[in-house]
Amino acid sequence: MADITQSTSSGPRTAVEGPFTRFLRATEIDTRLLGMIAALLVIWIGFHFYTGGLFLTPRNLWNLSVQTTEIAVLATGMVLVIVTRNIDLSIGSILGFVAMIMGVVQAKFLPQYLGFDNSFTWVITLICGLLVGSAIGMFQGVIIAFMGVPSFIVTLGGFLAWRGLAWYVTSGQTVAPLDTTFRIMGGGAEGAIGATWSWIIGAAACVLIVVSIIGSRHQRRRFNFPRRPLWAEYVLGVLGCALVLGAIWVSTIYYWPPAIAKRYAEANNITVPETGLMIPYGIAVPVLIAVLVGIVMTFIATRLRFGRYVFAIGGNPEAAELAGIKTRWVTVRIFALMGFLAAVAAAISTARLNAAANSQGTTYELYTIAAAVIGGTSLAGGTGTIAGAMLGALVMQSLQSGMGLANVDTPIQNVVVGAVLVIAVWLDTVYRSRAK
Repeated sequence: MADITQSTSSGPRTAVEGPFTRFLRATEIDTRLLGMIAALLVIWIGFHFYTGGLFLTPRNLWNLSVQTTEIAVLATGMVLVIVTRNIDLSIGSILGFVAMIMGVVQAKFLPQYLGFDNSFTWVITLICGLLVGSAIGMFQGVIIAFMGVPSFIVTLGGFLAWRGLAWYVTSGQTVAPLDTTFRIMGGGAEGAIGATWSWIIGAAACVLIVVSIIGSRHQRRRFNFPRRPLWAEYVLGVLGCALVLGAIWVSTIYYWPPAIAKRYAEANNITVPETGLMIPYGIAVPVLIAVLVGIVMTFIATRLRFGRYVFAIGGNPEAAELAGIKTRWVTVRIFALMGFLAAVAAAISTARLNAAANSQGTTYELYTIAAAVIGGTSLAGGTGTIAGAMLGALVMQSLQSGMGLANVDTPIQNVVVGAVLVIAVWLDTVYRSRAK
């Protein structure tokens, strides 16, 4: 067996390395990702003690996972935008505009033809939103790629224009309530899959983790690449499964409020025991959507030709052009994809609020950029990971949630978020300079 430590490390070099360094080298764990996880744990533990034990509770962690989904979905697309040395300042406004479109479609337009709570209402609404979001992103991408206008200017104009058009759709009026089935995408008691299905999905995820590790090892053997030691493969499998099952366990020990559980029992002729009806939430539907988006975006970025083109353009645009890559069309597709993801986030946001409001998505562009940068995406282009951006979104939302529980004033929260963003960029600059 060809171990990676044997094939890439010499005797003297291994001698001066500590056990932790050798562990990281053998498991190939990204040190920046590990640093973010450590920072996240510090934030969680710190806020837990500061808030008197309110942070690390099943209720808060479940709500935190749901609140993170919108920024996490947007951050997966922002990674590709920033990797190509562009920026998108309009995604929050696009989200607000698409949310108003979806609200009007399902609350005012479709009921005239299909009635209320028709089984096709949510499907038509979602398709309309996705088409509108993709069209907006493509429109901005064409201006950037073929008219030569910098992405900063184009999306800054979109930041103002789409927010204004969102107000114009209903003259600033909030649209509510929304379709019952559509609201499932927002979480809540009816927007979770329960304990049984949560454990089934958790078991399937563990199987996929093991299969992916085995498949990766076979691929390395097939092409004669260095392989991780077997113990490192076991450690990665155990850690991955432990994280998945731990998250499932937390979601299943958070129960419906007694009043909601009682109404559910009355509607379904269920006898309520004296101790109360304990119905676990399980995984929230928006969390499943965000995880699915993350998996698909990771596949696009690492396995498809389009993803390789994106990173090639970010690394050296001139060389990518000379290599025959149609950089302009790649740029258009990136911004169209960003618009599509903004529509997905708009659906989650609208369903969670059970309303479409003109203020939806305000400051989301800043939090999304911050999540991508904190997750290791370099503003200089060419570097970034989807998983890192989603973890960065969790870090940002953890800060917000913790400060909210600690009753920190909103202006101070903005100061903290701004400071964290500046520090993240500074750390990226230091990391890149040392790498050179």
